[in-house]
This record gives sequence, C-alpha cells and structure tokens, in this order.
Amino acid sequence: MPYAGELSALITAIMWMGSALAFAAATVRVGSVYVNVVRLVAAVVFLSVTIVVFGIPVKVSAVQVLFLSLSGFVGFVFGDTFLFKSYEYNDARIGSLIMSAAPAMTALMAFLFLKETLSFTGMLGMTITLAGIALVVLERKEPSTHTIPISMIGMVYALLGAIGQAGGMILAKGAFAYGHINGFVATLIRAFSATLVLAPMNYFAGRFTEPTQIFSNDRKAFRFTLLGSFLGPYLGVTFSLIAISLTDVAIAATIIALVPIMMLPTVWVLFREKLSWRAVVGACVAVAGVGILFLR
Repeated sequence: MPYAGELSALITAIMWMGSALAFAAATVRVGSVYVNVVRLVAAVVFLSVTIVVFGIPVKVSAVQVLFLSLSGFVGFVFGDTFLFKSYEYNDARIGSLIMSAAPAMTALMAFLFLKETLSFTGMLGMTITLAGIALVVLERKEPSTHTIPISMIGMVYALLGAIGQAGGMILAKGAFAYGHINGFVATLIRAFSATLVLAPMNYFAGRFTEPTQIFSNDRKAFRFTLLGSFLGPYLGVTFSLIAISLTDVAIAATIIALVPIMMLPTVWVLFREKLSWRAVVGACVAVAGVGILFLR
C-alpha cells in the first residue's frame, strides 16, 4: 500500500491526540503517577486479549525481544517519566515545544545508528512541519491564575523526555531490522517490559500504593485512563511501530509530532477556544510540510 508508513504515523498522531485529552482529564483527578502506571497495565491487558482472540502469531527472536524491551524502558520509563517531571516546573506549552525537537533527535540517531539518510525533500518537509508545530505550540497558552517563570531544570527534564522518545523509536526500529514483527506483539513487549520496571519503582518509592482505592473513589478518572490507554499505548503505539517499520523513522516521528496541530480543531469544537491567526498559520505550515513528506 503506497504511503502505508506515513498514513500509520498520521493515525498515530490522531490516536495520541485523543489519549492526551483523556490522560490530562484523569491526571487532574488522581495525579500523573497513577495514570502513568495504570495506562501501561491496561495496555498490556488490551494487547494480550487482542493477540489471543485474533490468534496473532507471536514470532519474535531473542534479539528482537531485547531491542523492544530496551525501547520500552527508554521510551515509556525514562522518556515519559522525565516529561511528566518537567510539568512540575514549567507549563505544558514549554514542555511540548521542547518535545517537538524529538523528530530532529530521531533523525540524528537514525543517521548515526541505523545509517538512515533523508533526501533534500525529506529534510525540507521535516523543517517546514516542525516550524509550523513550533508556531502553534508557542501560541497556545495554558490558562492560569498566576505566571510561572520558566525553569531551566524543567527544560532539562523536557529535553531528557524528548531524548527518551527518540531513543525508544530508534531501538524499536532496530528490532524490525532483524525481521518482521506484528505491531501488536511488538507493542506488548514494549509495554510489558516498561510495566515491570515502572510499577515496582513507583510502589517502593511510595507513589503507587493504593491504585484500587484511588480509582474506586474516582471512577471517572478510571474511565478516562482506560480510554487514554486504548487510544495511546494500545492503538497509538502499535500504529507508531507499524509506521517506523514501513518508512524512515525520522519521517514517522515528524508526522507523529503533529499532535499539537490535531488539538486545534478539537479544542475549538469541544471547548469553544478561540484560535488566533498565528495558530491557524502554524497549522497550515505544518500541514504543508507533511504534504511534502508524502510527496518526497
């Protein structure tokens, strides 16, 4: 199928947009640690049921398991933990701006470790897309009753989050270099390995001790978490792995980074949030950049 990798990356961005809204609603109610751990547990359940019900063959070598397990640790545990940590120091707008550098980091890592190179058209499309994303992210301001000064340590945490996301994609791409893997199977290995690290780590640190009681007291938060898990770690991550298996990992990462652009019509329709001309222009620029990536 033509552009199967690029289309899978576009579907990933749509799924991650929905999961971001769901996780944000859940996090406000029960905190990021509970949402972060339970989303992975739920994803493991969703993926396991899917593989059993549809009889998906689990054909994976030991070296592929190693690459995918490391990918889960680097992406889910290292990257996401630092990204959530950055929100304690800066607002989400600053974190999202720094995270938009992840595709460029991915391209650099892909060149160094996977020997992937981009054509001039590919680099042009990436640059235009990321410029549009930056315009939108810089324009979006989080509602607040007070001004939070930009924290350097918060920016460092966000940068580590971006490095984790890029590194996780590169390691996953490395697994596909050893042969085909079903996307659901690959995602299950990543999510399961991350859960084995993240759940005990937060439990013994005293941050994840009463999940049953917490979510029993707030069932709406549990429903939001399940919805986010279905859209994000289940469908979104699976399509992201399909994307990087079918196209250049840097191109897939750039298209996936369109989440802030996808947010614009959503917040306009659902929350009646007014869109400035700068946000609209940024969205148009980003879409034009993606168009170049499809036509490269």
